[in-house]
Amino acid sequence: MARALFHPVWIPEPVDPSVERLKRVRVVAGAVAAFGVYTFVQHKFDTDEILGNVLTAALVLLFVTPLTVGVMLCVWRRTGTVRQLRRPLLGSLKLLLLFIGMAVAAVLLMQLANAVGAAALVPLGFVALYLIAVVAYGAVQLSGNYFGSAAVHRCLPPLLASVTTWLMAIPDLVTGDLHGLSLRMGIVFILGAPVTVTAIAVLEMNRLRRHYGIRLRAHPATLPTPRPTAPPVNPYAPHPHGSPPGPYPQGGPYLPHPQGNPPAPGTRQHRYGSGPYGT
Repeated sequence: MARALFHPVWIPEPVDPSVERLKRVRVVAGAVAAFGVYTFVQHKFDTDEILGNVLTAALVLLFVTPLTVGVMLCVWRRTGTVRQLRRPLLGSLKLLLLFIGMAVAAVLLMQLANAVGAAALVPLGFVALYLIAVVAYGAVQLSGNYFGSAAVHRCLPPLLASVTTWLMAIPDLVTGDLHGLSLRMGIVFILGAPVTVTAIAVLEMNRLRRHYGIRLRAHPATLPTPRPTAPPVNPYAPHPHGSPPGPYPQGGPYLPHPQGNPPAPGTRQHRYGSGPYGT
């Protein structure tokens, strides 16, 4: 269900396995930096704070993603029109609203299940956990294309990931909220996610520029169409239909001839073939 919802057919396939691995590392590194440091230092897993962070991230995505895309549309208007990008933009907006709606619904159901009595705890908790599983799997699916923004421009996913993580860290930097940690660990906790995600995003955009000629400031209509990189071929893998065709009847020069040993060049052959008394 999550794959059908969050990975529709109009989202382009990745052009480079290395870039796709960088996207996966970007998501894992951001999650570990955001939640792992605090959990390890405090020796506890605060569910209420995690749910609050999910709601905060949903609000940030709702406002930051359209704003960042709007800024890039103003940059791209110098060399193209916005009308050319209308269809992928609308599809990306639908994915964004669907993901945020499911994430908010899962958090609210989880909070409601904790507040009500034992009678409604089981059904509400089951639905909440199911939605959380769908949202988590959807987040993994959307990590590569960032709500389908890769259909608009290949460099939008790393840009949006970097902007989102920095804007989520700015309030803590301004207010000085270290979440009960020391100054050193608080800085690591606050800056760990944006610095890690930004570094991987820069590597990703640099690889797209060097290998495929895809630049962030160029209008998507002016960019070359990237072709997915073919996987390496194993020269020792068996042929899918047996021995490949070649100059030898049975696929090899050292296999027996289908009619015995072939005659030597210049040898006279009997008109009816070889028999018991010679040729």
